[in-house]
Amino acid sequence: MPRPPSAIETVLARPRAGLVVVLIVLPLTCWLWVVAMARDMYGPMSGASAWMMTVTWDTPRLVLLWAMWAAMMAGMMMPTAAPLLILYARAMRNRDGQRNAGARIYSMAAGYLVLWSAFSVAATILQRLLAATSWLTMMMEPSDSRFAAGLLILAGVYQLTPFKNVCLDACRSPVSLLSAKWREGMAGAFRMGASHGLYCLGCCWALMLLLFAGGVMNLTVILALTLWVAIEKLAPFGRQGARVGAALLLALSGWMALR
Repeated sequence: MPRPPSAIETVLARPRAGLVVVLIVLPLTCWLWVVAMARDMYGPMSGASAWMMTVTWDTPRLVLLWAMWAAMMAGMMMPTAAPLLILYARAMRNRDGQRNAGARIYSMAAGYLVLWSAFSVAATILQRLLAATSWLTMMMEPSDSRFAAGLLILAGVYQLTPFKNVCLDACRSPVSLLSAKWREGMAGAFRMGASHGLYCLGCCWALMLLLFAGGVMNLTVILALTLWVAIEKLAPFGRQGARVGAALLLALSGWMALR
């Protein structure tokens, strides 16, 4: 006879609990780790970030570096997927009630995070290459203001491209994705989450590279980018804000290049 679900399993299987877990509990947990590492890196350097202050990068340290990036991306980006997940929960309620609703929400969130986990692999490789060529210091900050200016120019120009606009529109209107690409079941939820994550990655990858311009573990930069992305994707004026952001980035790049 199968074991009946525990009280915790029953609660977590509910769609509302699933939304709380993926939109609040998971990002908050990631932020707690990132903040602890940042405070240690710019403080005693004896705790959570001590493993990064090394010239020998073996496989365990590279995995930890990837985990740091993955946690940072989850903390920054997962809350901006709230419109998609909430719409999906409502759609499930209207279509077939509560059947496997919580599990499908987790599956959709997992699909979304797979894309940012893949980006974290690329960011880890890029960070090691930049550090090996002395473009980044051991504090994970740019060693040359011209390098930072170049990243600002890249992000600023990308903000004005048609591809950025297409991806931003898809992020801001997840109802279009649900109506055009609806798939049933857990695998379908995962695929829809990954599709939305792909648009989100297309929208925000250049902004995330600005972490290399301002300091990967600089909390001010991390918070500013988190707020920026949230405004672009969630605020009524977010699409116009992307253009304003482009102008600010390009202006800041000129200032940094002349330092």
